[in-house]
Amino acid sequence: MGVLDAHLVPAFDGVAYGLLLFVVAAGLSLAFGTAGVLNLAHGWLYAIGAYAGAALSDGSWAGLAAGLAAGTAIACAAGALLAFATAPLARRGHLDQALLTFGLALIGGNVLIEVFGADEQPVQVPDALNTSVSLLGHRYPAYRLGFIVAAVLLAAAGSWVLRGTRAGAAVRAAADDPDMLAAGGRNPRTVHAAVLTVSGALAGAAGVLGAPIIGPGPGTGDTVLMLSLIVVVLGGLDSLWKTLLAAVAVGQVQTLGVSLVPDLAPYLLFAAMALVLVVRSRSAVAEPPPAPVPAATGRARKAVRERFRGPGGLPRGLRRLTRRVPPAQRATGLLALAAAPAVLPWLLDDYSLSLAGHALALGLLAASVTVLTGWAGLPTLGQTAPFAVGAYATALLADAGWTVGPVQVAVAATAAVLFALVVGPAVIRARGTTVLMITLAVGELTHTAVGGLTSVTGGTDGLVGFPATEVWWGAGAPEDEATVYWYTLAVAACALAVTLIVLRSPAGMLLTGSRTAEARMRASGHPVDRYLMAAHVGAGALAGVAGSLLVTGRQYVSPADVGFEIAAFALLAAVIGGTVSVVGAVFGAGLIVATRDWLSGIWPGYGPALLGVLFVVTVYLLPRGLPGLFAARSPGAPARKATS
Repeated sequence: MGVLDAHLVPAFDGVAYGLLLFVVAAGLSLAFGTAGVLNLAHGWLYAIGAYAGAALSDGSWAGLAAGLAAGTAIACAAGALLAFATAPLARRGHLDQALLTFGLALIGGNVLIEVFGADEQPVQVPDALNTSVSLLGHRYPAYRLGFIVAAVLLAAAGSWVLRGTRAGAAVRAAADDPDMLAAGGRNPRTVHAAVLTVSGALAGAAGVLGAPIIGPGPGTGDTVLMLSLIVVVLGGLDSLWKTLLAAVAVGQVQTLGVSLVPDLAPYLLFAAMALVLVVRSRSAVAEPPPAPVPAATGRARKAVRERFRGPGGLPRGLRRLTRRVPPAQRATGLLALAAAPAVLPWLLDDYSLSLAGHALALGLLAASVTVLTGWAGLPTLGQTAPFAVGAYATALLADAGWTVGPVQVAVAATAAVLFALVVGPAVIRARGTTVLMITLAVGELTHTAVGGLTSVTGGTDGLVGFPATEVWWGAGAPEDEATVYWYTLAVAACALAVTLIVLRSPAGMLLTGSRTAEARMRASGHPVDRYLMAAHVGAGALAGVAGSLLVTGRQYVSPADVGFEIAAFALLAAVIGGTVSVVGAVFGAGLIVATRDWLSGIWPGYGPALLGVLFVVTVYLLPRGLPGLFAARSPGAPARKATS
């Protein structure tokens, strides 16, 4: 009884925390399940409400009511803006939606910081609620008890609206059968826009009411978004009550779990998220593929090769990007691209040259995303996991006295390959948005481990002070920034050359076939899972090399270098490159680094907003990446494929 008594208050805190997440996640679930929008700006909508509530709170009921009205209205308008912004992307899938809404969240978050400042905002609640009440012999904040009651009433009201009203029937029809809804005289797009607007209002209201629990600050939106995604994944999209139970479970892990198993609690949520997604993806593909016919296997494989190989051995997707470009002009362009990085040491100062080296490291990470997203059809938000493995392996090797660059690169690549082999089976069987979520969970688990294993990784402070990398045996520490850059360029060029050779070989053709006609490939006897695993392992090795180069150039690594934001940047760089060009991905990474570090130096404080603009411009104006600007589009050549 003593143990239960000791954990009673944390358990009630978990209920309040979970119900707050439910109010937020209910809107995210509606947006995703009904409107089909993967809204990565949902945490920003919560932050709008939280900041508005904090700004108008003065300890009175009128201040609370004014904050609730203002926060809900502003977030509602922002939700309508998101509905308008994502409407043109309805046929382009969740990858573009995720990039667009993430970019808008960066812009919106920068605006909130400019208006309210970068410090945590204090929140005042009415005096009647700013007290404590007796609860089973314990004192407990009255405000949290009131919030629990309000959230339960909201869950009941929401369930009634969805199940017992005509508006709810229209929402369910828009999710299940939009064609039938249109036949009944209702426009599904209007319903989707209304759902996103209501979703924004729910997030804003939750922000106002939840500000005393999860207060407004620079990281509030990201925290709420991640926890809400976990709730939606665990609870599913078919029932508000399942979402409610999942939210309460997450709340208990965040509060009671910390007091019971503090060492394991940070990992439980993302581990549970990954497990649920893997189980669902396996059940979705539980039905075995058609059995191959042995007598026709040779002819079928030949047909697949002919179907996916174009002139010169290039897959048809790449042929579209090079059509109507004369060979001489193409060769000249490639030589110019290769020569441009080589002349930078004579053109740039040390700081700009260090940025160029950092862009090469991020470019290799983006190239690994290109291999998975563009070639294997596995869109990923988790390549920062093998990237982190390579980076920390290099830093730990250097700290132990192993400073020779090629040795560090080899060990980093090997460690990343082993990591990719472990997590690969959980990734390669999923498709579309499920892959995004699984890889996101893997990336966040790795990020959590990096921040938690303080004795090994230095925790949030990171690793620093280890010896510099020797570019070759006996070369000694680099004397200037140019030497480090030359080393980074040489390793990156070798890694990209190997990647291009593999992708332009029959192995790349098999990946193209697995992505575009998986059922045919399986029916003709091809081990598609092995091909995808090989791509996953190869991409992991490339990301590990990228992590090693990051540490070589910066002589420092921390969890901030391997977090979700870097994963989003790498995915954006791959999209800028057209999702099939590893060289284009490196160029996209250079554009991102220039925007984040160089332009933000010209306009201090606006770095996130500038990056957000880059996200938005890329999604709207570059549906086929930069290569699409220089290649004539043939009839039937698609824009970026949907991920769902």
